[in-house]
Amino acid sequence: MKAFRLDELEAERAANDGAYLQFLREKNMSVGLYALDAGTQDPQQPHRQDEVYLVVSGRAAITVGMETTQVARGSVVYVPAGVAHKFHHISEDLRVVVVFSPPES
Repeated sequence: MKAFRLDELEAERAANDGAYLQFLREKNMSVGLYALDAGTQDPQQPHRQDEVYLVVSGRAAITVGMETTQVARGSVVYVPAGVAHKFHHISEDLRVVVVFSPPES
């Protein structure tokens, strides 16, 4: 078994000065913690993998393709591979668990 604590993952991510920390990588998936502070821009580009976002804290909007929705703690968003997507209007520091399948390359 592999088990993780969000507070420890957040501390490790912050210590490495990055917005993204991959903390699990297996044959068919990878999982990471993505952080965007309030008022910042989301720089990501479309990925070659399907992905699922689980918002663990914060508030923002996300646009996937041509659709936009508001997200907050507990929101789950699926993004198909190759589809443009961005978080925006980040009003509270956003922390999101991201699952990629297959693993992010």
